[in-house]
Amino acid sequence: MKKISVIFILPDLETGGAERIVTTIANHLSRDRFEPKILLLRKQGGYLNFLKKDVEIIDINTERIRHSLKPILGEIYRRKPDIVFSGFGEVNAYLSLFIKLFPRTKFIARETNVVTQHVTRKEIKFFYNFYNNYQKIIAQSDDMMKDLIDNFNIKKKKIVKINNPVDFDFIEEKMALSLKPDCFKYNYKNVVAIGNLSSRKGFDNLLKVFSRLKNENVLLHILGDGKDREVLRQMKEFLGLKNVIFHGRQENPYQFLKYADLFILSSRYEGFPNVLLEAGACGTYSLANNCPGGINEIIQNTVNGEISNIENYEDFAQQIMRVLQNSYNRDAVKNSIKSRFSKNIILEKYEKVLLDLVKLK
Repeated sequence: MKKISVIFILPDLETGGAERIVTTIANHLSRDRFEPKILLLRKQGGYLNFLKKDVEIIDINTERIRHSLKPILGEIYRRKPDIVFSGFGEVNAYLSLFIKLFPRTKFIARETNVVTQHVTRKEIKFFYNFYNNYQKIIAQSDDMMKDLIDNFNIKKKKIVKINNPVDFDFIEEKMALSLKPDCFKYNYKNVVAIGNLSSRKGFDNLLKVFSRLKNENVLLHILGDGKDREVLRQMKEFLGLKNVIFHGRQENPYQFLKYADLFILSSRYEGFPNVLLEAGACGTYSLANNCPGGINEIIQNTVNGEISNIENYEDFAQQIMRVLQNSYNRDAVKNSIKSRFSKNIILEKYEKVLLDLVKLK
């Protein structure tokens, strides 16, 4: 039986959510049925080390997404894959215009965010007029699905909702090697937040919350880097927050999640936040801001976490203290995630979408 060739498209394999998911899918697709390849604009990033050796990498070595279209289309024309799977919002948008040039190839877009919240540039929004050219569009949450139907007139039958998979084997391997970070003080509660230091992740609101907790024995550890790094550091100094530590990007965030007393998601909007899933996979209880992007599909109230409004700074601060005073069952937190989002359950859904598409030929 001829194997189904699938080309996944990403800008790079830096350690972000879309990259994590595509790496997981490419690694675990059945090799009896599929032949996965990953086309990268730039061959760089931490997930290169986790990619299985039999996944071919096509490197088009292009700095900017808008300059990548010609080489991407050239590779599709030359290789004639059965399926092209575009896993990054901006590439998805540009590519939509050219799908009709390849009648023998099926195209899937995996949307990474609630588009109306995330895409602000008019020229990119324009390309969403051609989004119905995709044979299938994968939305990660009900919020994303509704947004595409209501605001971009995407046909409902084109969209399939598949939540993100969690690779428990990978996480448990990382946790097994993880010692308690030296910065976790013994007589303090340690709270962890992880994400790109940009407005979208809402760390400015989180710092305002922690300005209400200055006199408590609670440390906030923020992992990640980004363009707002200096602004947030200045804000920390201005608010006099000695109990907040910026750690930059960490090779092994699971070390922090494993020993954290609480994980906080402060985002203004999300796609379907991997970091919330992974905190749960480490057995860590979460407190999440009530924002669009599938939060209410992940959090099972008082089982693996709670949802609150971070802009009510005082209330959110009090809720942090209340959660930290309670004890919760780490195994129940893990099982809440495992029973719904473990990679085997989710990858089965991805394989079904890919197989169904090829049957349409």
